[in-house]
Order: sequence, then C-alpha cells, then structure tokens
Amino acid sequence: MGARGAPSRRRQAGRRLWYLPTGSFPFLLLLLLLCIQLGGGQKKKENLLAEKVEQLMEWSSRRSIFRMNGDKFRKFIKAPPRNYSMIVMFTALQPQRQCSVCRQANEEYQILANSWRYSSAFCNKLFFSMVDYDEGTDVFQQLNMNSAPTFMHFPPKGRPKRADTFDLQRIGFAAEQLAKWIADRTDVHIRVFRPPNYSGTIALALLVSLVGGLLYLRRNNLEFIYNKTGWAMVSLCIVFAMTSGQMWNHIRGPPYAHKNPHNGQVSYIHGSSQAQFVAESHIILVLNAAITMGMVLLNEAATSKGDVGKRRIICLVGLGLVVFFFSFLLSIFRSKYHGYPYSDLDFE
Repeated sequence: MGARGAPSRRRQAGRRLWYLPTGSFPFLLLLLLLCIQLGGGQKKKENLLAEKVEQLMEWSSRRSIFRMNGDKFRKFIKAPPRNYSMIVMFTALQPQRQCSVCRQANEEYQILANSWRYSSAFCNKLFFSMVDYDEGTDVFQQLNMNSAPTFMHFPPKGRPKRADTFDLQRIGFAAEQLAKWIADRTDVHIRVFRPPNYSGTIALALLVSLVGGLLYLRRNNLEFIYNKTGWAMVSLCIVFAMTSGQMWNHIRGPPYAHKNPHNGQVSYIHGSSQAQFVAESHIILVLNAAITMGMVLLNEAATSKGDVGKRRIICLVGLGLVVFFFSFLLSIFRSKYHGYPYSDLDFE
C-alpha cells in the first residue's frame, strides 16, 4: 500500500510545481501591462522621430537652409526624440536692423549649406536652419542671446556645450572655417564649393591690358620703368597692405565692423588681440602710411640743401606726423593688448 502510494504522491508534487500562488496573478498582470505600455511608448517615440526626420528632409529638399520660428525651434530642436545634429544661425536680416555683418555671414552660411545639400555624403544626420530675431524673439530670450549673428550646434543628445557655439569674433565666419568647426563637433566633413567668381580674373585682365597699353604707347621711351620713386611707392603699398592685416582678412573673412544691437554703437576696433575687423585694417594702413610720410619728411629735412627756414618747417611737420599717429597706433595696440604699459600721447 505504501509502495503504490509513493508514485502517486510524486505525481501530485510534480503537478503542484506548475501552479503559482494565487497572490502572484496581480503582479504578473501589472508586469504585462507595464511591458505593453513601454513597448507602446517606444513605438510612439520611433514614429514621432520618423515624422520629424521626414519633415526635415522635405524642407531640405526645397531649401538648404530652412527658417524656424519659436514653435518649430522647440519641436524640432529642443524637444526629444532627436537623432540628428542641427546647425542654427541666429541672425537679424530685416532691413530695419541694419546688420551688414548678418548679411555677409548669411552668404557664407548659404554657401556651406548648399555644399552639404549637393554633396554625395548628404544624409539625415545633419541639417541647417536659421532663426531670425524678428521671427523668433522668444528663442533669443530663451537662450539669453543678445548678439547676432551667432552660430550654434545642437547635438542629437544632451544640451549644447560651450564648444557648440562658434567663436565668430576670433575665427570669422568664412564657410571653410564653419565647415571645420562642424567637423569637430559632428564628425561630418563638408567640402565647400564656392560659386565661380570671375571678378578677380576680370580685374587681372584689365590690369594686364592697362599695363600693356601703357607700355605700347610709351614704347619709344621706357625710362619710367627705371624710376626708383615709382617702384618705391609700389613697394610701400604692398608693405602697408600686408602689415595692416589684409591677408588675415582674406583668409578669415571677418566682418567690416560690429554694431551693438542694444545701443546701436558701431565698433571699428576689435577688443581682442586674436581678431580684427576689416575697418581696423584700413585704419592701421592709414596710420602706417602717415608715420612713413613723417619719416620721409624728417629725412628730407635732414638731407636737403634748401632754405633753412623751409627745412625747419618740414622737420616740424614730419615730427608732428610721427608723434601724433604713432601715439594713436600705440593706443589701439593698448586697447587690444590689455595691460600694455607704454604710451605716448594719451588718446583714451
């Protein structure tokens, strides 16, 4: 009897292993509902992300740079989910804003965006947009932004870091510099293609034609070619252009000047030693030319054999030019290199 009952008890124990306590059913039901909710939420996020990317690709197919107001900025840039990088130019292009720098920066930005749109590497991982102050004032206030133009990179995840704001004042806004900055922030390399510009070629052709015509007309008397004064003037012009920073302007493409959006004050001298404005180069060129003129007059007064009174006047004029304009040059240098101890006349 005991032997026959042992298998029966083992079968009952085996069957009891398949049953759970009655109190575990609510827990399983809650777990099942949670899994369904998580799966539905993930599916909803994927659908929302797909809709956003599809909309951005449609806008990019029409224009390489699409404009955004406050609502679009919050939906496509600030709000998750997002798996793409967004480059945004904050600007003020309306005529009443009188922001010439904004227009120049916009031209370079357009060149960069077109280069990306028509490149073989174009994909849905990088987009270019623009927020104008008159169309998205709330965006400027939200970001505590008080100057334009400004370029920012919004990464796919997280908030923008300090390096995600382009240092326009130090680097300039040339399309090549923007492309290099984007490559550092997104690992997306953009080869900049500029539209053909024939103005340089035309200017060179006109110069060659002018020189050739002049040589042809003076073919019987070419002594002016050996004129030392003429060659000295040409050399001085080249020196003035190079020492004033014209090559730096050509490479970096800085703005001509800067207008403060709050008080409207225009700055022609950059406050940093790492950058300059185009107007600043012109000012430095004029100052160097005036100092050189003063040195030439001093040399003329010392070496000429004319009237003593006339030589004295030339000497005083030359000395005045050197002292005044060199003092002005030193004051500009001090404003850029803070703490520079030396000065002549105080212009500050």
